[in-house]
Formats: sequence, C-alpha cells, structure tokens
Amino acid sequence: MRKPFIAGNWKMNMDRSSAVELAAGVKAGVSDVLGADVAICPPSVYLSSVAEVVAGSNVALGAQNCYHEDKGAFTGEISPGMLKDVGCTYVILGHSERRHVMGETDELISKKVRKVLGGGLEVILCVGELLEQREAGETEAVVRVQVERGLIGLSEEDMRNVAIAYEPVWAIGTGVNATPAQAQEAHSYIRGLIGSMFGEATAEAVRIQYGGSVKPSNVKDLMSNPDVDGGLIGGASLEAGSFVEIVKSGISAKS
Repeated sequence: MRKPFIAGNWKMNMDRSSAVELAAGVKAGVSDVLGADVAICPPSVYLSSVAEVVAGSNVALGAQNCYHEDKGAFTGEISPGMLKDVGCTYVILGHSERRHVMGETDELISKKVRKVLGGGLEVILCVGELLEQREAGETEAVVRVQVERGLIGLSEEDMRNVAIAYEPVWAIGTGVNATPAQAQEAHSYIRGLIGSMFGEATAEAVRIQYGGSVKPSNVKDLMSNPDVDGGLIGGASLEAGSFVEIVKSGISAKS
C-alpha cells in the first residue's frame, strides 16, 4: 500500500509573517497525522523561516524549483545543495508554469531531475496536457513524452525518490478539476509508463499525485481512485484549515 503524499505549492504568494503563520497552522493541524507524508513548498526567500517552524515536525519542506548546476555564475538561481542546506526534502520540477510561462523544456527539466536526485533531495515531477491537447485527444502522447524525457537516465533506485504529479494544465487555478475518472485514467496510464521503463515493482511503488483545483470538497472522490496517491495542492494550500482538511480527507479516502 502506497503511503499518501500531499504537498502544498504556495507559488508566488505570502510575505514572511504570513508564511510563518501558515506553516505553524499546518504543523498544528497535522500534528496527529500518521497516515500520509505532508510537505509545504513556500517561495524560496521564505524557506529558512518556514524551516524553523516545521523543524522536528511531521511536515516536510519543499522548494518550487532548482537549477541544474551545483554552483557558479548563474545569477538568480538556486542549487540543490543550497536547498538541502536550508532543510528541504523535496523539489517541485517541471510545473506547468515553469514549462509554459518560463519556457522550460523537457531536456532542461531532465537535467534538473538528475541534479536534484544526485544532491540527495527528492523530486516531484509535474506532467500534464493543455486544454487544446486534451480536446485533440493528445493527452497520453503529451504525458508520455514528458514522463519519458523527464526520467531519462534514471535507475530503479533513483525512482524511489521520485513522485509524479499529474496536473492537467486546464485545471490549474481555474476552479475546474479533472473528474475522478479522468484523473484515474491518466494516473493509470502514467503507472503503466513507469512499469515499461523501470519494471512493475517500481511502478507499483511510485506515488502519483493529482494537481489542479483540488479542494476539501473533491479530494476524497479523487483519492478514492486506486492510482491517485495524493495531491499537489495550489490555492487551497494557502489557508491552513483548508489544507489540513485536504490531508485528512485524503487519508480517509485511502483507509
């Protein structure tokens, strides 16, 4: 049985005081949670402040992005070593906003994946299709390319430290989420891809999160599906009560 994994992606929100307050609220709200891995991913400038709040708790710290070099003349970038130094466990890579707003390619994302894993951190690799791609029946083709190119060069052992987040781009921040059936179909397809690349045992072990307008009202239906192992939560992670309810409802769906 895969342990549920629910992470909050705060994106470019919060100031220092509100980040600390939100982290403290999440920490208190999930202090009795044993049935899931929980992480929060604040903006990089607040990682140290949030790390102090969640230190020693059952809330892990994640970053929203990382560069693919250890150090050097890369103005504005952050290395895996820096993230680990401030207490990060996870790094989100390949988020649709990085792909479609910042122009990141599968090749660049793949470099980041390998560098982050080599730096002793765990990866949340985001994949997902645009609305026009879904309407054209291209969901599986798009996801296949993103998964295969994003994970190229990895070993079965590497995959122990990789989670996949399926985030249909048309559902991110729109209030429209994939139906439970659509989510299950995509997650099952991704698990099959992992199996073809790394073997069935790895495919059964890898956790596949769903992301895209997840709310307390729909998380249970989404996570009741056998291949939906958690969530990468955006807007609903910006309020402690909402995020905690998502965590607890998600656990309930899997119990």
